[in-house]
Amino acid sequence: MRVVSLVPSLTEAVAVTLPGVLVGVTDWCTHPPELDVTRIGGTKNPKVDHILALAPDLVIANEEENRAPDLDALRAAGLDVLVTEVRSVPQAFTELERVLSACGAPVRPHWLAEAEAVWTALPRPESRTAAVVPIWRRPWMVLGRDTFAGDVLARLGVDHLYAGHPDRYPRVPLDELRTAAPELVVLPDEPYRFTADDGPEAFPGLPCALVSGRHLTWYGPSLAEAPRVLAEALRAAPR
Repeated sequence: MRVVSLVPSLTEAVAVTLPGVLVGVTDWCTHPPELDVTRIGGTKNPKVDHILALAPDLVIANEEENRAPDLDALRAAGLDVLVTEVRSVPQAFTELERVLSACGAPVRPHWLAEAEAVWTALPRPESRTAAVVPIWRRPWMVLGRDTFAGDVLARLGVDHLYAGHPDRYPRVPLDELRTAAPELVVLPDEPYRFTADDGPEAFPGLPCALVSGRHLTWYGPSLAEAPRVLAEALRAAPR
């Protein structure tokens, strides 16, 4: 089996479960760090000709991360393309099992069962916090409706204020984000790399939690430790 992955989360999941199966991944596929295979461009601009040259049996993609025209071009060239949809934690486990099975995994991997058990056993939050969750600036964009990251945070007791917005990733002016009266601002380090010096200064007087984007937005082996890592980061936000 020869597989090309266009999604960092899926790259890590396949590499950990089925070493040697991946023959091509995107420039953004950083885990596992020792992975040494052909790079085929970005998630939004993959080099279709490079993918075709690898002659994969399967290309794995995601309806949010990858563009339909690119996937259509791969299909038109005769490649088998599996497209995932992940908008909640339970859906992540279902889709991961589907992908790994399609890539040749004979059984459900231990790490996937462990991650699902961790999330299933997660206690009900004792309190809830209203937050805004920027994912970009210039312009400011935040989590909106129906997102995997939003579901992850909700299960940890954080309700983002734009969960009912018509758009999944709405552009919202900074003044409006401030006047929405959040109790907390959650700033991940991807897709925009928010840091202590780039992000919190836009929200004076508000606690800002700097969190790992991999643990907030990736669905793969990192799911097992995500509740602990994120909860620690949320608690560490200056109040």
